[in-house]
Amino acid sequence: MERLNSKLYLENCYIMQENEKLRKKAHLLNQENQALLSELKQKVSETKPSSSGTSSKPSGGSDSIPDLNLGPNGSGKP
Repeated sequence: MERLNSKLYLENCYIMQENEKLRKKAHLLNQENQALLSELKQKVSETKPSSSGTSSKPSGGSDSIPDLNLGPNGSGKP
């Protein structure tokens, strides 16, 4: 029984280490995503045509770029 507990303990430690690595990687990817989204929004706002009465966007389109990090209800959790 003690051997099984030791094995499970070591396995648990390994899983927690991997989980922490993945959490850090996810955080870095989220930061990169936010930077790219900001850059994209800036480029889109720079290329918008001036308000001359004509719009090049398709009907039903939206001027804003959705934040894909937000869940369906607009919260930070999917």
